[in-house]
Amino acid sequence: MDLSDTLEIHALTSRGLRRERNEDYIGHLAYAGVAVLADGMGGYNAGDVASSVAVNSILSNLPGSLYNRAQLAELTEFDSTEAAWCYRAATRANQSVYQVSQSQPHYTGMGTTLVTALFYNNQVTVAHVGDSRFYRLDDEEGTLTQITRDHTVLQELIDRGVYTPEEALASSNKNLVTRALGVDKKISVDITDTSVNPNDIFLLCSDGLHDLVSEEAIELTVSTFKDHLDAAATSLIQQANDAGGHDNTSVILIKCHKPFPEKTSWFQQFSHWFKR
Repeated sequence: MDLSDTLEIHALTSRGLRRERNEDYIGHLAYAGVAVLADGMGGYNAGDVASSVAVNSILSNLPGSLYNRAQLAELTEFDSTEAAWCYRAATRANQSVYQVSQSQPHYTGMGTTLVTALFYNNQVTVAHVGDSRFYRLDDEEGTLTQITRDHTVLQELIDRGVYTPEEALASSNKNLVTRALGVDKKISVDITDTSVNPNDIFLLCSDGLHDLVSEEAIELTVSTFKDHLDAAATSLIQQANDAGGHDNTSVILIKCHKPFPEKTSWFQQFSHWFKR
């Protein structure tokens, strides 16, 4: 199934006002229902290299060896081939970043966050590492919901009751991540599924947005510009820069225009395409 006419995707990234370079990297393939966002670790070497390697690994492997159904079948903890693919893609990306980090002294220790979204059969599966986020704006309720859970010291402190979510907004520990792609040979990847309904809008973003722009403002912006996602993306980036722009900021907005049930699996469809 080609999702080009089903999913509308608008992506935008900004260096911000204080960083010398943009260490965020974004990519998407509308026909395949895939979107990827990575935020290279600013405190490490070559964060921009790490994020680009991660995203390109996901997208370049889309038609390749990740479709080995026997290998995916070994991942029995997942409910679907698509969820297994998301996990496999993220772990392969981790290997790619780690290998590059070992190739040059000035790449040592580099890392990146990762959010990968795969749309199929009226749902989306998300593979997530770090503090970049994936949100869903429900069309019927008009409410914005964070689907991913940050892998940060701050989130752990919230979970332990040290901070309330409101107190956490003023914390200086926002950017201390507990997981990053490419730092170690192995990585723990969170896999999350959620339903997709017509006119729902989904947002992938780096912490350059959610650190500076409140969820209420994000919800209002996306709701206001729900029929003009390019304007929504531009407004979100501008709000982050207006609030100081101390970090790179990236957003990918995805709107579902119609149902997309599948009679055959996502894997079977892609296998058919690449046998043509």
